Amino acid sequence: MFSYRALNSYGLLACIASLLFAIIYLEGTLFLDPCPLCILDRLVLTALGLVFALALISSPKTFLSRMYGALAIAFSLAGVGLAGRHVWLQGLPADQVPECGPDLYFMLETLPILEVAKKTFTASGSCAEVQWIFAGLTIPQQTLILFIGLLALSLVLTFRTR
Repeated sequence: MFSYRALNSYGLLACIASLLFAIIYLEGTLFLDPCPLCILDRLVLTALGLVFALALISSPKTFLSRMYGALAIAFSLAGVGLAGRHVWLQGLPADQVPECGPDLYFMLETLPILEVAKKTFTASGSCAEVQWIFAGLTIPQQTLILFIGLLALSLVLTFRTR
């Protein structure tokens, strides 16, 4: 069975590899611009990676390891929700897709943060566009699978006996 530190290392490695893939390959090589939900996915993935890194560095006892696990589960569930919403938006018929609003950077500069969150989740027509497919899966579908895997890892880290 894998140790607590090894499992946290795998989680951290998955987060780093996913972020590097998105930034270097999808943005740098394919020149794909991330939509607002993609940016939020990256933020959640970064937060999840930080939780794995903290748990790896501190090698906590039972209570603190469960706290790190609970945080990892919360971030993983947030990622599943975001990626699920993105997959749902891409599955909508063209006539039911919400109108595209301004990009996330413009909204962050001009609107209060709660308004930005509301607009991101309710009117993200740009998120419905399929920009890239690999192995028959769109980017949000791949991200959903990643977050489900990280959720499973987080559950194992939280509820296994040490």
